[in-house]
Order: sequence, then structure tokens, then C-alpha cells
Amino acid sequence: MLQYEELKFKLNDQIEALNGLAEALELDKLRMEVEMLEHKTAEPGFWDDMEKAQKVTQKLATLKGRDEDYQKLVSRSEDCMALIEMADEAEDLSFMEEVETEIADIEKKIGEMRLTTLLTGEYDSRNAILTFHAGSGGTEAQDWAEMLFRMYNRWGERHGFKVSTLDYLDGDEAGLKSASILVEGLNAYGFLKSESGVHRLVRVSPFDAAGRRHTSFASLEVMPEIDKDTSVEIPPDDIKMEVYRASGAGGQKVNKTSSAVRLIHIPTGIVVSCQVERSQYQNRDVAMKMLISKLVEIKEREHLEKIADIKGVQKEITWGSQIRSYVFMPYTLVKDHRTGYEMGNINAVMDGDLDGFINAYLIAESAGTLSDSEE
Repeated sequence: MLQYEELKFKLNDQIEALNGLAEALELDKLRMEVEMLEHKTAEPGFWDDMEKAQKVTQKLATLKGRDEDYQKLVSRSEDCMALIEMADEAEDLSFMEEVETEIADIEKKIGEMRLTTLLTGEYDSRNAILTFHAGSGGTEAQDWAEMLFRMYNRWGERHGFKVSTLDYLDGDEAGLKSASILVEGLNAYGFLKSESGVHRLVRVSPFDAAGRRHTSFASLEVMPEIDKDTSVEIPPDDIKMEVYRASGAGGQKVNKTSSAVRLIHIPTGIVVSCQVERSQYQNRDVAMKMLISKLVEIKEREHLEKIADIKGVQKEITWGSQIRSYVFMPYTLVKDHRTGYEMGNINAVMDGDLDGFINAYLIAESAGTLSDSEE
């Protein structure tokens, strides 16, 4: 039947794409590395060095997962082709919708897997720590920071990542002044690192009785979560610790005693805080991990030789040209100024539909076509 013949052509295109993906993933090389790592885990005394063993097992799990995901796509394409041939032979059009949906999903999954081949950074496979800061502008900017906070929580949920709040400081009347979340899942940092920077909002402010249009700014910092057993060493004398009473959007989950911890890295002026754990010691551990993660991210971004080369707050992510604008008025548009990618459905974007922006950034970064222009 003509309808199924067309679907066969579409599926064959995806099968060809799968063959190309196998080359991009370097599956032969990947499987040899998996075999080598499996032999290593079976060696006597492998677990004597716990830190080294954990790194090996984590890498092994990542590589095996990538191979398994590819094999699942191959199996799905084979099953889909068998279904097309069976339905075509029986001249049964009732399977058309099911087959079309399956081909579209296979195409989507291939695209997602192809993007992972662009994640080649040392920390791309790690969890991500996101920190939000409201810009100047009072309540309007603080409300915008909370909108971003919700947007990235929704993005994490859409992709099956675990998202947990590490710190949350309420705004004066609405929104938030600052907040941090942990996004846990494979390649979380690799995908979200593109979101680091200043985000601009243009809208008619609900806090302005005159109904005037306002422009607000909020910044987002994205760091890879670095294990506490990392080789990064921070001298105790370089850290100042402050404790304060926890508060914010956590409700009953936030301990109201003075257990919240703020760490200040004296050489750079970098500040991190955590308030979600029950004890001061637990919050200090989490804050310390955040500080290490932030220092490592700055070191990688600034191409520094070592952590000690980070000097002063000028090395932090600072206010500068916005990476993206979100316009609610007089028209609706979200535009990324680095890639030129834009989307008119602003409600979908605020609901976490960010894949188009992230994908465009990764492709442009790989091709070396990112723009620094400001609009």
C-alpha cells in the first residue's frame, strides 16, 4: 500500500541515520573500552582505592548506558519495520498512526543521542548546580528570577532529572533574591552549561499600577557538581563561615533554626550558601561541595592552570551582555543572542521547553559559530 511504502522510506532514512550515529559514537572503540574497564573491576584489590574505583565504575556505567541506548533504538527500528511490512501485507491501515508516532519518536531519540556526541568536556556528564540571582530593579527583577527558577525546574522534570533546592532567599515582596538547585542526571551539566549568563525580560509589569513596560535582568550560574573527594584543595584559612536562620520556599522542609551556612572564599570573594539540610554540619558539607564546583567551573571556563590562579571576584560570572531575551510585550518572542535561535511560544519556554535553545548552542559551539553580539 502506498501509505506504508512512504513510511518505509521515512524509517529507512532513520536507519541510515542510526548507522551514521554508530560511527559518531565510535561504538567499536566504546565497547573495547567497556571490556577493558570490566577487566579492571575484576582485578584483586580494585576496591582498595575507593576514589579511583568509583571513578572507574561511573565511567563504565556511562559507556554501557550509551551502548544500550543505541541498541534499543536499533531494536525499535527493526520492530517498527516488521510492523510496517505486516500491516502492508494485511492491507490494514489501523496501524498507520502507531507507526507514524514510533518513527517520529525514533527520529527524536536519534537527534538526542547525536547531541550527546557533542558533550566532550571533562565535566559534561556530571550533575549540575544552578544558582539564580535577581538583578537590580527590586520586586520586578526578583519575580523574574523566580520565573527562571520555575522554568529550569520544569525543564529538569521534563527530562526525568531529579531536581532539589539547595538554597532559597525570598524576595522583599515577591519572587526571590537568590536560589540554588541541584539537577541530578547523566549529562545534566553538559546540557545546562549553555544556560549560564544574563537573561533579560521585557513585559508589562504586574507590579506597576500604571501598566508600563519594564525590562528586568536575572543571572544564572551553572556549575558541574564535583565530588568531595576531588583533588581540589582549599586551605581552611581561605574560607570564612557564617551561620544564619533558614527561610524561604521550602516550607516544612526548611529547618527554621540557625543551621543555614554561608561560605565565603576569601581570595576570590565567591559566596555560596545552603539551608536545606537539617544540621549545620550537613549544610556546610553541601556548601563546600558547591564552592569546589564553582571554583572548578571558573578554572575550566577561564582556562587556568590551577585553582590558585583564580584571583578576585572579577573571575566570577558577572553582569554583562544578556545571552537571551524573553519578550512578552508588544509581541511574544524568546531569542538567544549567541545562536540566533528564537521561539514565539513563550509560554512553552517558560514551562521548560528549552531543548531548541540548548541544541542550537551545542551545535553552534561544535561548529565554532557562536556569536558574542549583544542585541
